[in-house]
Amino acid sequence: MRFGTFIPQGWRHDLVGIEPSEQWRVMRELAQRADEGPWESLWVYDHFHTVPVPSDEATHEAWTLMAAFAAVTDRIRLGQMCTCMGYRNPAYLAKVAATIDLVSGGRVEMGIGGGWYEHEWRAYGYGFPPIKDRLAMLDEGVQIMQQAWRTGRATLQGAHYAVEDAIVQPRPLQEGGIPVWVAGGGEKVTLRIAAKYAQYTNFSNDPEQFSHKREVLKGHTDAIGRDLGEITLSANFNTVIASSEAEVAERLAVIEDRVAPYLGDRTEAFMHEYRGGAGLVGTPEQVIERLVALRERGLGYAIHYFPEHAYDRSGIELFQREVIPALT
Repeated sequence: MRFGTFIPQGWRHDLVGIEPSEQWRVMRELAQRADEGPWESLWVYDHFHTVPVPSDEATHEAWTLMAAFAAVTDRIRLGQMCTCMGYRNPAYLAKVAATIDLVSGGRVEMGIGGGWYEHEWRAYGYGFPPIKDRLAMLDEGVQIMQQAWRTGRATLQGAHYAVEDAIVQPRPLQEGGIPVWVAGGGEKVTLRIAAKYAQYTNFSNDPEQFSHKREVLKGHTDAIGRDLGEITLSANFNTVIASSEAEVAERLAVIEDRVAPYLGDRTEAFMHEYRGGAGLVGTPEQVIERLVALRERGLGYAIHYFPEHAYDRSGIELFQREVIPALT
């Protein structure tokens, strides 16, 4: 199994209490520690407003961070889970990603999806097209980016995007272009797009849902004559780990106390993911057991978000010592 980790950027209220002038220093240091450690990749989210409620707390922009991380790390791969296709013209995005691939020495991953956070769509003036249109934009956008990276130019007259001989030079360093991760589990369209274009997918970490989505994806790859084995299946995990169940409970209490002043009556719902079984929460033995079970269902890449990361590294260090070696 391969492993990635998210770097806190504020989106989940995971930099609160840290002065904005200090937040880049924190993110940079965490990225550099990940670069020195066992992680294959680091990740950020492509969002503008915090969740579960929009607030005035910082949310740092994903592709700006990609360029910054490219300049201050040496080995680790750089991804977004996931870039919203509707937020940037795809030819422009192809150019941005290609430039960062050069800066990083060929370490960029392109996580891409149709987008869902209606509040920020409307706040930033993008409207909020129906899901059918957002997914059609995703399909056209991926075509444009892959054409640009492979040939240095892109032309497409689509229903949503029209580009005419858009030049993307220099091309990415990576042969064949930047790897594409199609995120989302929509069975009729999203997974069909993944079957056509993706080197990676990212969908539910629930075991039954994961297996079901895998079979749906296989149906799409079979229909176009592609081997499902060409696509690495990934999932994200909101992870809290400690050496004992008592310490796990203590960690959850600290997280709740930190976010409660910002989330108010949404705090309980926010914490339910960690206390209700959806999060990857437990001792190293419990965490390993859950990941092994998913690996047996086809999971090849696990990407972990640690809500404590900016404040307390002991959890991620425990994960590095005990979980990663047991599964790689």
